[in-house]
Amino acid sequence: VQLQASGGGLVQTGGSLKLSCAASGDDLEYYAVAWFRQAPGKEREGVSCISALGGKTYDADSVKGRVTISRDNTRNTVYLQMNSLKPDDTAVYSCAAVVTGPYNNYCSGHTSFNGPYDRWGQGTLVTVSS
Repeated sequence: VQLQASGGGLVQTGGSLKLSCAASGDDLEYYAVAWFRQAPGKEREGVSCISALGGKTYDADSVKGRVTISRDNTRNTVYLQMNSLKPDDTAVYSCAAVVTGPYNNYCSGHTSFNGPYDRWGQGTLVTVSS
């Protein structure tokens, strides 16, 4: 599967953005998909994860309550709705996927960000101004 992330942009503090991770080449429904971000000078961190078949989701503590991950199987796309954005959310956001078949509990904790994710999309830049 090939992934393409989009939807980044410049937004003010408190604003919202919706990122998209569109897949081609395979049915994303049987993949766990995660969003990661990397800010300048910082390590990459997991943000949110959604299991196959619209199963279990997990959000990192740093974004919990402010993001919603979802998938639209008709569009073969996973979304990340981000609200109440803060300057600390400024980063390049990337999506990644790992095929799990019908196992829909992959994203059950922080260890779900360990992967192994073997499909990566290019990043999309999110900039939150203060």
